[in-house]
Amino acid sequence: MRFKLILSSVKADITDRIVDAAKGAGATGATIIPARGTGIKEAKTFFGLSLEAQTDIVLFLVEEHLVVKILNTVKKAGEFHKPGTGIAFVIPVEHVVGLESQMESFKKEVRDSYF
Repeated sequence: MRFKLILSSVKADITDRIVDAAKGAGATGATIIPARGTGIKEAKTFFGLSLEAQTDIVLFLVEEHLVVKILNTVKKAGEFHKPGTGIAFVIPVEHVVGLESQMESFKKEVRDSYF
């Protein structure tokens, strides 16, 4: 099997919605890393200082055949068509260890998607 990593930067208040939607689309889990971020238009405080929005980086390691379905689900759940809601992108993964407990789930999902 081949795997890809979906990384998504989202506002912390919608992280659970993103994770739940991705799991519903076939992701078997997620890693969530608290982060800070800034966008093209920064919010200002009363004193004119820049605010960095609290965000989460959500990582999904998924079998490559599930990537488009999960990515589209994350996009929809996160309402990424609205400015400042989040982004997601995919990077290839060379080698993976430690997924033995999830392999049957991946195989079943791929089988169900294509057969």
